[in-house]
Amino acid sequence: MKASVGDRIVVASTIVDQPPRDGRVIEVKHPDGSPPYLVEWSDTGERTLLFPGADSRVSTQEREAEDAKRSSTSTATEKVWTVQVRVHEEGDDTTATAVLGVMAPARLDAQGLSHRNPHDRANAIIGDEVAVARALRLLADRLLETAQSDISISTGIPAERPA
Repeated sequence: MKASVGDRIVVASTIVDQPPRDGRVIEVKHPDGSPPYLVEWSDTGERTLLFPGADSRVSTQEREAEDAKRSSTSTATEKVWTVQVRVHEEGDDTTATAVLGVMAPARLDAQGLSHRNPHDRANAIIGDEVAVARALRLLADRLLETAQSDISISTGIPAERPA
């Protein structure tokens, strides 16, 4: 990751259903733009030294200027919806909770469960994969149900579930 003074840093929340945090780089400690960065956070005005991780991204000034120019000359819009998944393991049981984040029009969540067969060899990642897949599938179904309801409400005609 490389950044320059003035670039925007966005850090995903580690708490389900919380928005990401963003700030401006006000000082770069290395000439090549590598971390750490002194960041001023937009929510608090606080300045902290940041060693960004995999949950962080940099939006450069040039990219923001291009995005602003594109948005001023176009009718297209871009929206960001986030899904956070929390996985809880206890013994042979795994529970995944998927939450459609606060940027979406409505907060939706779903849980997926998995249970290891006692005859199977222990492999935690498989239980995680199954539980997360089930939670995401259920979340997708709930989002489609919400769209169906919204279509019916806006048109006054019972809607069929979108494919």
